[in-house]
Amino acid sequence: GGASGSFSVGFMPGNRAQPKHNQAFPALTRAAFELERALYPNRPPSSTIAVNRNAQFRPHTDKGAGSGQSTSLIVALGDYTGGQLMVEGEENDILYQPLEFDGWTQRHWTLPFAGERYSLVWFTPLGCEGRYGLDLH
Repeated sequence: GGASGSFSVGFMPGNRAQPKHNQAFPALTRAAFELERALYPNRPPSSTIAVNRNAQFRPHTDKGAGSGQSTSLIVALGDYTGGQLMVEGEENDILYQPLEFDGWTQRHWTLPFAGERYSLVWFTPLGCEGRYGLDLH
């Protein structure tokens, strides 16, 4: 497993500081936004991605910057067992299988897992409409 953590890339709404990881990981940022297009070419492009490593989230609905965000798209990557995403009590295997859901209104959490688990969560916070992560330079 190893240490856990999360960070964001893309755009943040309003006067919030833009994620420092845009500059720290420009190739990862670009590749992750391109992956969204490859997975869901008909989905409106997202402005923001949450990148999670070995994060096991308790039941919650999303809140904070960008309240009222768009529908989220999530996919998990890595070499792990377990770690399904529960959405409103329904178990979803998201290992290399993307899933759209409304993280703002639907309660969701991560089941226990063993191994190294990453997840990418694409979304557009309220206030970032019309801003696309692929437009970052």
